Amino acid sequence: MPTTKRVLLAMSGGLDSSMCAVLLQQRGYQVIGITMKLWEYPQTCSSARSACCDIDAINDARQLAVKLNIPHYVLDYTKEFKDLVINNFVDEYLHARTPNPCIRCNIFLKWKALLEKAKQLQCDYIATGHYAQIGTHNGRYYIRKGKDAQKDQSYVLWGLSQTDLAQTLFPLGEYLKEDVRQMASELGFQQLASKRESYDICFIPDNNYSQFLETQSYGLQEQYKNGNVLDTEGNIIGKHKGFPFYTIGQRKGLNLAFGVPKYVCKISAQKNEITLGDKSDLLSNSLIIKDINLLKYEQLPSPFEGVVKIRYRDKGEWAKITQESDYLIVKFKNPVSAITPGQSAVIYEENDVVGGGIIELL
Repeated sequence: MPTTKRVLLAMSGGLDSSMCAVLLQQRGYQVIGITMKLWEYPQTCSSARSACCDIDAINDARQLAVKLNIPHYVLDYTKEFKDLVINNFVDEYLHARTPNPCIRCNIFLKWKALLEKAKQLQCDYIATGHYAQIGTHNGRYYIRKGKDAQKDQSYVLWGLSQTDLAQTLFPLGEYLKEDVRQMASELGFQQLASKRESYDICFIPDNNYSQFLETQSYGLQEQYKNGNVLDTEGNIIGKHKGFPFYTIGQRKGLNLAFGVPKYVCKISAQKNEITLGDKSDLLSNSLIIKDINLLKYEQLPSPFEGVVKIRYRDKGEWAKITQESDYLIVKFKNPVSAITPGQSAVIYEENDVVGGGIIELL
């Protein structure tokens, strides 16, 4: 049956959010588009644009809104993004941690901003172009994997609250990416159908983390350069360019030759040291999850076993998870590689997200 409910759609100008607008209209929703300006992109990035919230993307979103005859707003959240996401991103690297800014943006900025605007515009729901689904269990909302296993984005949504999920729609959760492209093509949106993917981190379109950190905290390289590189026995085997410019598991860009691959397996912010080891030195059987957010269950069942993913593209590994007040202890059945403080650990029960949080070493 047609609905007269109103939905506020986050429109990036890309294929996914654009087709969300079409699908929502087809389902009878009154759609209002909103594009969030989060970052000031330098002109030099135009050839490697992120396809997310730069001026071209904003124009693309507006043009589609005109074609579909829907209202469209552009709201500037650059200050909030800098305060909540960028500053945290830099601070985490300065504490020898590796952040996930997309997840932090979802938790602390994007959903809050969308829901506030939705309330002002008397919208019943908000919607985004994420490839994920929402399920319910005993009166609780939780994230489910999207149909497209290659595009599934459930991992980055673990931090959403019950209030967030109760008012959220994911129109693409039941589609494959190629189906969405074909749909756009059949509807005459050829340019949209051929649009390339956006970068994982929208504010680093050239993927140069070191340069970005230096621009945000001038003098980092000078302050921390020539720190010691150690082997796993504690012997000095070289010098590095500064601990903030490395992450656990890194193999490339070490500028040291050993004849065999070496990996960053430990970073010390206090001593400005990094430790290199073999691939086997990255293996570990346990971690702690802090800043937890449980979705499917109000309290984690005990005992509980599920699959835990420690990075977005991780296939996940079976583990026993125990809740201790405000944190979780994870014991993997098989060792996992490159557990990285600051990243997210997300717990799955088949296709359902049980919850997640931030990784700490046990």
